[in-house]
Amino acid sequence: MLDVLLPRRCAVCTRPGSALCGECCSSFVRLAPPVCERCASPAAWPVRRCAECAGRRLGFATARGAILYDARAKAFVRSWKEHGRRDLGRLAAELVIAAMPRLDADAITFVPGDRDRGLKRGHSPPERLAHELGAMWDLPAKSLLLRLKPTPRQRGLGLQERRRNVAGAFGAIAEVPRRIVLVDDIYTTGSTVSGCAAALRKAGAERVDVVALARAVR
Repeated sequence: MLDVLLPRRCAVCTRPGSALCGECCSSFVRLAPPVCERCASPAAWPVRRCAECAGRRLGFATARGAILYDARAKAFVRSWKEHGRRDLGRLAAELVIAAMPRLDADAITFVPGDRDRGLKRGHSPPERLAHELGAMWDLPAKSLLLRLKPTPRQRGLGLQERRRNVAGAFGAIAEVPRRIVLVDDIYTTGSTVSGCAAALRKAGAERVDVVALARAVR
């Protein structure tokens, strides 16, 4: 009855029928090799460090994104984050599962959301994605991080401003496993996940690998 009164619409094109129509799903640009071994930036050939991550001190061992953060991916993420579409969490996890193998880890965690924005949205997409991936990869999903201070929105900021925003912004709140998968919804410059990974390593983690639904390419 609910589907009749409030038919589901595609998160990208808004056509009724499903949460993500087949056409829009197939139009996502999947990120595949050759990529940078460290940050997975697309490259003409495989490289250990690309121009984007060379010379940077990154807290994580590797980072991977499932799809390119283009106009269609932005529409999907906007519906998921800003329009309360909690049903998109599983679809996001399925996109990640299709794009990369299960990582060798002891647990999976997520970038903690801003408290005020979380209350406004009513949910945390990275947390939902981590729990969905944990169930699919048979990894325990744990809340291991918190924000030590409020951070302004990163949207529209340059690399240096993003780094300053998240400097000292995260801390571990529990005993951490040795190998951790850290989940975020979007990888833009890597500043946020690097800050989170550094906090996890400071608390005892030996390796942190980052997984994101979408990756921006500059």
